[in-house]
Amino acid sequence: MAERKTSSRRRLTPDDWADAALAAIADGGLAAVAVEPLAARLGTTKGSFYWHFSNREALLEAALARWEARTTTAVIDEIVNATDDPASQLRRLIIRVSRMAEVDRVGPALLATAAHPAVARAVERVTRARVGLIVTALAQLGFAPSEAQSRALLAYSAYLGHTQLAHSAPASYRPQ
Repeated sequence: MAERKTSSRRRLTPDDWADAALAAIADGGLAAVAVEPLAARLGTTKGSFYWHFSNREALLEAALARWEARTTTAVIDEIVNATDDPASQLRRLIIRVSRMAEVDRVGPALLATAAHPAVARAVERVTRARVGLIVTALAQLGFAPSEAQSRALLAYSAYLGHTQLAHSAPASYRPQ
């Protein structure tokens, strides 16, 4: 009777592929999301990819959803569920996202390819959710709706600038 060979490799999941796609986006932009290089990065075959995804666009959608969940949904949940006062929640938000912006290489890479339909949809959802959270926080601090909206857009624009500086000019960005 022939002995059956067992693999010591664990079975890859869709999340493994999505994480690899996000790493590829961080390293080389949206164009770096290609099945064969990702399979090589994961030490597997294209067959593994097609087991989980019908095509590259399906993988891209999964990767974008994963990025959105990590960088937006989880942060919003953390802030909304915090039991401190609105001013402290806003401070917590600013500190949390400022630190995240400095290490999230995917966000700037996605913004550079925001014309791609799937990326555009994800960036729009993320922007709407993030600005909405800031508007809510400012409204809880007593700002009128129009003033909260204006200030939220300004704050989010500052966040985007902070992110860009952290990645494009890290040496001059860091205070001495």
